Amino acid sequence: MKNIIICLLFIALINHQSFAQQKAKNPIIYADVPDLSMVRVGDTYYMSSTTMHMSPGLPIMKSQDLVNWQMVGYAYNTLADVDALNLADGKNAYGKGSWASSLRYHEGTFYVSTFAQTTGKTTIFSTKDIEKGNWKRIDFKPSLHDHSLFFDNGKVYMVYGSGKIKLVELNTDLSGINTNVPEQVLIEDAGLPSGNTGGLPAEGSQLFKVNGKYYLFNITWPRGGMRTVVIHRSDHLTGPYEGRVALQDKGVAQGGLIDTPDGNWFAYLFRDNGAVGRIPYLVPLTWKDGWPVLGTDGKVPEILDLPPSKGMIPAIAASDDFTRSKKDRDLPLVWQWNHNPDAKYWSVRQRKGFLRLTTGRMDTSFLSARNTLTQRTIGPFSSGITALDLSNMKNGDFAGLGVLQKNYGQIGVKLENGKKSIVFINASGGKAKSSDAIPLLQNKVYFRVDCDFAERKDQATFFYSLDGKDWKIIGDPVKMSYTIPHFMGYRFALFNYATTETGGFADFDYFHLSEKPAIQMKE
Repeated sequence: MKNIIICLLFIALINHQSFAQQKAKNPIIYADVPDLSMVRVGDTYYMSSTTMHMSPGLPIMKSQDLVNWQMVGYAYNTLADVDALNLADGKNAYGKGSWASSLRYHEGTFYVSTFAQTTGKTTIFSTKDIEKGNWKRIDFKPSLHDHSLFFDNGKVYMVYGSGKIKLVELNTDLSGINTNVPEQVLIEDAGLPSGNTGGLPAEGSQLFKVNGKYYLFNITWPRGGMRTVVIHRSDHLTGPYEGRVALQDKGVAQGGLIDTPDGNWFAYLFRDNGAVGRIPYLVPLTWKDGWPVLGTDGKVPEILDLPPSKGMIPAIAASDDFTRSKKDRDLPLVWQWNHNPDAKYWSVRQRKGFLRLTTGRMDTSFLSARNTLTQRTIGPFSSGITALDLSNMKNGDFAGLGVLQKNYGQIGVKLENGKKSIVFINASGGKAKSSDAIPLLQNKVYFRVDCDFAERKDQATFFYSLDGKDWKIIGDPVKMSYTIPHFMGYRFALFNYATTETGGFADFDYFHLSEKPAIQMKE
């Protein structure tokens, strides 16, 4: 009898594991995709997110099941042509650029709006075809913080603010605020339902209308507590609003609600998750007495009643061999530049099958260098490998592979006095420290970085190889840390910058990305 019970328990365990493998798991995207805004059109979901100082910016993603997302475009190539966004004249836009966007679909047109400290403006983009883009653009002042674009009864509004949540009506052509209609305070202190007295003021507004009622989502962070979802509701757009805490678990917060074609509801939210960044979660949502109720017994579930993930490669991050046909984009959508690039100094066409980064000016560090090409790291583990041809470097050039954040790590080749050497830089302590240089007597070299985010280990280990097969660790691991000045998860980065003279170039043969440790990888 005892053996039968053990067998039955074992079978139940196997069945449970099999069931779990056939379902989606939280987080739905283990990568930096913060400030989600989402709409459903028919049976297709679209999502916008924040990438701040990166170019192109304001990414748009698509899904058929809320779990498997793929990049479809960006709302803009360049937010603004200013020194801070060009990494020029000693200025930068780290942690700034465009912030939380609001994605809407209204009468056959998609709208996505954002705001920027860097420009001091609010920007609204619109298109009939969100997948092809061709976005029209309107800019106006001021920059409305964490706003929610909202269409209601033939008028257009923005709800915005921090702590004190306000409502403004826009001109019918969206060209700016309608100054004939006074601004209104909707909620004097939106964080009060959480008992917030001195923590993060309520922000991240997202407004929805369901069955004639208005629901306003905000995030707040009570002092000594965790990030918390607060929801206010009203029978009228202008209030009065009543509020309550909707979720307080694992710090999963900030976002809104979405329904499925078959009538199920979810809250889309994100969680600060260390060095990999702010990662998206889905939380089941039910309705009770006219209120959205989030979670399973108030908790964020690990398993979701949705199709399983097929992985983030190549939809969110991807390998690239830099081979392009005439019809191909120069760069797949997974790539973004650190700040605005200078198009004169990069190419995937000058040498077939290679990314060429040419130096066009002198720079002093990784963080100030222009034309650094990046894409997201992904968790819980990701490994990036590149191969470089360094035949055309000039004196003082430094080219290689890095992980980009304020406390960065780099491995590359420096050319000094006609001699090449492999150098590793570890800036995890807040100050860049270089390893002993390793002489390099050939023009091709391979670099690799392994990023371990499991259980917030947040460690990057750097390697080099002379043949792409035999890998050697260099230096101490970089302790990756999410810093507010950059406000972004770590990024794989391909770089080449000059410190002495310009005009040299490095050719990158490929960038290979893996979610598993790659002790050996063929060229």
